Amino acid sequence: MNYTQTLDFLFNALPVFEQTGASAYKPGLERITEFCRVLGNPQRNYFTIHVAGTNGKGSVSHLLASILQQAGYRTGLFTSPHLQDFRERIRVDGEMIPKQKVVNFVDKHQAKMVDLGLSFFEMTAALAFDYFAQSDVEVAVIETGLGGRLDATNIILPIVSVITNVGMDHMNLLGNTTAEIAAEKGGIIKKSIPVVLGEADERYNGVIEALAEANRSRVIYAEQEFTCCGQEQEAQSQHFSLCRTRDGHCYDLHIDLMGCYQRHNLITAASVADFLHEYTPLTISRRAFIEGVCSAAKDTELMGRWQKIAEFPRVICDTGHNAHGIKYVAEQLSAMSCEKLYCVVGFARDKDIAQILPLLPTTAHYIFTQAKTPRAIAAEELKTMAAACGLQGEVVADVQAALARARELASPSDLIFVGGSTYVVAEVL
Repeated sequence: MNYTQTLDFLFNALPVFEQTGASAYKPGLERITEFCRVLGNPQRNYFTIHVAGTNGKGSVSHLLASILQQAGYRTGLFTSPHLQDFRERIRVDGEMIPKQKVVNFVDKHQAKMVDLGLSFFEMTAALAFDYFAQSDVEVAVIETGLGGRLDATNIILPIVSVITNVGMDHMNLLGNTTAEIAAEKGGIIKKSIPVVLGEADERYNGVIEALAEANRSRVIYAEQEFTCCGQEQEAQSQHFSLCRTRDGHCYDLHIDLMGCYQRHNLITAASVADFLHEYTPLTISRRAFIEGVCSAAKDTELMGRWQKIAEFPRVICDTGHNAHGIKYVAEQLSAMSCEKLYCVVGFARDKDIAQILPLLPTTAHYIFTQAKTPRAIAAEELKTMAAACGLQGEVVADVQAALARARELASPSDLIFVGGSTYVVAEVL
């Protein structure tokens, strides 16, 4: 097979959650455990950091990978979903896995993957584990795909676990309450392996603490370890003053990830890096930390996080796609200076849209759209739901045409926001 044929097999012969939703979700670790045994358990050949959470896990994973790269470690990074290229999911020192490596892996293991009935995500995770071992990776940052307890990545034994936060998302698969979802995400906590909790919340702190206690693991509350003392938006970066609680040490940071919500992710990543330096064989200098967070987007080519893609009018896109994430997006939009706000939005049908829409600004003009995925809610249906929440606008079903319509309406001093769904952002980018 060539690369195109290989991708066709991956996306069509095996279930893909990003395309079909819950029907592709195959919980349980039996299949991935058996397949990795066939591969020789490559995930045991390097240190790992396991990152779960409702929002922010992608940004935290990229921040940590950049910090580790700056510290001189050969670093693997496994994230999902991708926005433009399947290979974005698997990187070593910021470089995407070569196409030929993907082809070779599938050629060699296709029959076994089909025999075991692996899901798309299980295959992708195994590919990442194997490629990292081949590439002599020293430490890998592994982001969960969905949940944690039954996620394919949960076969790793990390040196630290990370839960960024817990919000209401994927309720049809993870539970109907915050506590139930926290229990699923907390399933990544391993025996005697500390867990860093990025954002504490009384609705789920007790769940995480109980799971940690059962595993004799320490809970590190990131917000008790570090505080953000200040924040300024700049043209291509943000300025933060980050203070370490235990000794009052302050870091003056300019980071190339935009969006006010990145302060939460920065605090989480700083707490993890501090733990790694103090309690593991890894050494992370002050210089490595500062340079790592300053160049995280550049080092790891992270896209879609409050990303500016045009000026006059300014066009911003963001992949926030659930109520917890949209809340931060709405706060950021309210802080932006512009004459008029245009929002090009579309959502996946399985999101809690009734909870999301009331968070969006009622003063904006909306262009409702839908990505080319079976999971997308129809733009006309979305418009009807939005009108009930006081959001007014028009329908342009094609995403690119919707953005073109927003640009047609907007003046140079206006702001266009594109988001609501990772798929919408992917089509724009």
